[in-house]
This record gives sequence, C-alpha cells and structure tokens, in this order.
Amino acid sequence: MLKEAIYHRPKNNFAYAYDDDTLHIMLQTKKDDLTSVSLIHGDPYHWEKEQWITETLPMEKTGSSELNDYWKAAIKPPYRRLRYGFEVSDGAETSIYTERGFYDEAPGDTADYFAFPFLNPADVFTAPEWVRQTTWYQIFPERYGNGDPSLNPEGTLAWGSADPTPTNFFGGDFQGVIDHLDHLVELGINGIYFTPIFKAYSNHKYDTIDYMEIDPQFGDKETFRKLVRACHERGIKVMLDAVFNHSGYYFPPFQDVLAKEQASKYRDWFHLRELPIKTEPVPNYDTFAFVHTMPKLNTEHPEVKRYLLDVARYWIKEFDIDGWRLDVANEIDHAFWREFRRVVKSAKPDAYILGEIWHDSMPWLQGDQFDAVMNYPFTNGAVEFFAKDTMKAGEFADTITKVLHMYPDNVNEVAFNLLDSHDTPRILTLAGEEKARVKLLYLFQLSFIGTPCIYYGDEIGMSGGQDPGCRECMIWDEEEQDRNLFSFVQQLLNYRGAVPAFGNDGSFRFLETNDDTGVIVYEKFNEKNRLIFVVNNGDQQQTFTLDALADKQAKTLFTGENISFNHEAKVTLPAFGFQIFQLNH
Repeated sequence: MLKEAIYHRPKNNFAYAYDDDTLHIMLQTKKDDLTSVSLIHGDPYHWEKEQWITETLPMEKTGSSELNDYWKAAIKPPYRRLRYGFEVSDGAETSIYTERGFYDEAPGDTADYFAFPFLNPADVFTAPEWVRQTTWYQIFPERYGNGDPSLNPEGTLAWGSADPTPTNFFGGDFQGVIDHLDHLVELGINGIYFTPIFKAYSNHKYDTIDYMEIDPQFGDKETFRKLVRACHERGIKVMLDAVFNHSGYYFPPFQDVLAKEQASKYRDWFHLRELPIKTEPVPNYDTFAFVHTMPKLNTEHPEVKRYLLDVARYWIKEFDIDGWRLDVANEIDHAFWREFRRVVKSAKPDAYILGEIWHDSMPWLQGDQFDAVMNYPFTNGAVEFFAKDTMKAGEFADTITKVLHMYPDNVNEVAFNLLDSHDTPRILTLAGEEKARVKLLYLFQLSFIGTPCIYYGDEIGMSGGQDPGCRECMIWDEEEQDRNLFSFVQQLLNYRGAVPAFGNDGSFRFLETNDDTGVIVYEKFNEKNRLIFVVNNGDQQQTFTLDALADKQAKTLFTGENISFNHEAKVTLPAFGFQIFQLNH
C-alpha cells in the first residue's frame, strides 16, 4: 500500500455539502493500489458507555486518471455534524487513515478524525437551477446579423463580402439577432451569451468607453429591451459580458488621466507606474496583457468598485438580463467578486455568474463568488482527442476524469462547457475540415455533465482560424449552410432534454478505452436509466466485444433499433462512427 499517495482534505472538492442534507466525501489514492475503501463516520457527540459510535460505509471508485483513483461516498448525517476517517485496503494490508495519519486500528478519540463541523445551509454552493437545463449559444453581435443598416458605422462592408480583420465592420446589430431568434428556437437553444455590447471603439467591444450605454452600432436601449423581451418570450435566457478587469483607451476617466496627469481625480482608478503615460514600446501602466488600449482598472478603489457594481445592478434591474460572464476574471481581486455576487444576487437571486478562467478555479467556486467558470480543461481534452487527434483514448479518459474530480458535483452540473469561441479557431478548422470529427465533438459535449455552449455558426458548418478568422459573418443563405450538421446537433439537443440520463440528470463514467483503435466507451446513468455510448474516433471500421452489453436488451438512439445481445456482445462501428444504446430494465 502506497500510503504517501493517499490524500484527503476536509474542504473544497474533497468534502462538501451537495445540498442542505447531503455531504460528499472523496479520497484520492494511487491508481490500482487499493482494492477497497470505506468511510468510517459518526456524530462527534454520539457516545455510549464512553465509546464513540461509528458506522462504516463502502465508498465507490468513481474514476481513474493516469496516476490516481478517486473514491466517493454520499452521506446524510442526521444531525448535520460529522467526524470521519477511511478504512483502506489493498487486499493484503488494511489501515485506518485519519487527519492525524495512519493507524492499525480505528482510534477511539474523535479528535483524531477529519471533521465536517456542521452542514450550514448558508454555506451550500447553490447555482441557479435553470442553468442545469440550459444550452448556450455564443453570439458575437457585430457578425451575427445586420437588421438595421441605418446604424452601420462609417465604412461598413457588405455582409460577408470580405474576410474579417481586427478593424473592419459588417454592421451586426440587435435587430439582426431578433430577426433570427427562430433559428435558435429551431435548434433547441435556451440561452444566449453575448460578447460585449457596451459603447466601445473596436469591433469586438472589449475596450469599453461607457459601461452604461449600448454601442450605437447595435441599437439603443429600447431595442435591447425589445431583444431581451423577445428572448424571454421564447424561453431563452440572456447573459452579457462584463469587462471589469480593464476599460478601453477612450474610457473618459482614462482620457482625463491622459490630459491632466497628476491633477486627474481618476489617476487612482488605474494601475499607473509613472506619469506621464507612455504606451510604447511597453505601457507604463498595467493593462490586459500588454495591450495599451486596455488599461487595467483598480477594482480595489472605492469609486471604481462603486461604479462597476452599479453597472452590474443596472443591467439586471433595468433590462432583466439573466447573467454576467466575467472577462479576465482571475486577474481581479477576490474581495471585489464577493461584493459583486452580493449585488447581483440581491438584484436577481437566480442570475448566473460565470467567470472566464482557463485553469483550476476552485478558489472562485466556493459559493461566495462565481456560479461557474468556462470549462477550458474540458475544452482542451475534447478538442485534442476528437478534433486534432493529438491525444490517445486513455489520455483523454484521464483528462476528463480529472476534470470531473476537480470540483464538487454541484459545480460540475453548471460548468460552462465550450468547444470554441471568439478567442479560438472554430472546431471545424481544428478538426481539419472533417465534419465527422465535429459530430463526435458535439456528441460528447452534449451528452456530458454541465451547461454546453455552441459558438454561432458552428452548427451550420462555418470554419475559421485564430482571431480574427473565427469571427466571420454568420451565413444565412440555407443553401450555403450544412443543414445535415444542423439537424444532427438539433437531435442531440432534443435527446438532452427528452431522454433521462442523457444530460445533467445522469452521472458519467468511462467504461473502456483503446489507444490502438481510438474507441472509447462511456455511460450516462441514474437510478432508472442507463445509456452506453460507443464512439470510434478512428479512421478505420472497428468490431469489438463490449462486456457492458453482454446479455442485455437495448434500443439504439437515432435509429430506434431494438437489439438483443448475447454473451459476446459484438459491436461494429464505421470510421468516426458511434452508437448510443439505451438499456432496457
């Protein structure tokens, strides 16, 4: 038994309140080292005849990565208090693991054990319930639809008449979105994430001039109100992009600093290293990256904080938006985000708060700041395996298993699972223009746990490289759209809503992987339903035996065929083919 590889900490993803009554406990061990783990637990005040009363609960191995096994148990402590340890065995040796280390026999003093002092409902991580059933659609407003040409900025090009550049405009606006909402309803979308809509200099609008005003090229506030209302009438939530890490170069307070320097009342709104301000070769003030047109805001300054929190409250109160996506969220202080959450949730308790963080985000996901983050660890694994073919099946399973065990289950259920965005090449381009690979990406994304997001145009086969190539005008001529791909995504979204266990109502685990063939097998399951997904991420037909289907009765999704498997349970898949088996009980 490799004791030094056994790890637990009584907080974060290792011990947390899943709901008002239930604790989830996880233990991490060396892969294939232990044969069983049990949770020894009891109320710290439950004693009889001077002996602490405990119970033992077997833990389930919920997944394995390249180096580790993960063991989990769910428990409802009757008095919401818990002291606990772990009985671990490798078949030859059994040991008791507690906060104070390892014992041959379970110690009798509760002080030796891990503690979950009290399950306080106020501490339970609670994201909006509606997010679990939401599929998002990301819209870059300048490139989605030109519905009101009278708003076109000077020099606007005809729709789709040129390749996108960092500086050209095609006239996308709110009316263009309103005109095409039926496209989203037909697809099965019930949430829109808009990149920034506020007054800005650029076509991408991440360089805000005025956080309280709509950019004139998109329309006015009444048009935006009409857009939100039209979305809500169709059951579609609306999330806006909050660029609070930095402003734009033409933000009036920054212009005031440029003009008045030391005399400016706004000089402490920014992180200035010296005056006068210099933009080249490297800005002498903090910025997003080294982009001189995006000066970093000092969110610790009381006036900056008050201004930005007023912005957060205003767009919810006045326009009934449903969420904020927070740009460069990891570079802003935690104290600001805690206050931001209080303001947003007081304005709309079920508003969704989504942080843009590309790495392990546990510090922001403890119930006091964000509801979720953009799940780039998921993105990277899915893209590298399905699209780029640079990752083996086993490594992909390791990656996704680690993703699922990075955070508590109630965090994973609202994780924002994207495949691409305005910041990355489109998935069809990443997949070498092979739509069969894109279909497998969508199959995995839309059957996974979390809240998925589709980047505008991907569903009709648009391609494009790194920014600005990924920001082409939406194609509205149906003869130029891939309607087969559209129908495929539409069907997956239908299954996600209609088939129990397909979406967030089912747990996930890998059953098999094969590095030589690229075949992966995973299941989604709950107490009543079980789905087996068999995916051939390879360019050759494969026939193999699947133990999970041995002697089972199943119905195939998509084809509706009923199949009776014998003990061999042979499955044949074409290149880049898949099959979904719904098991009969």
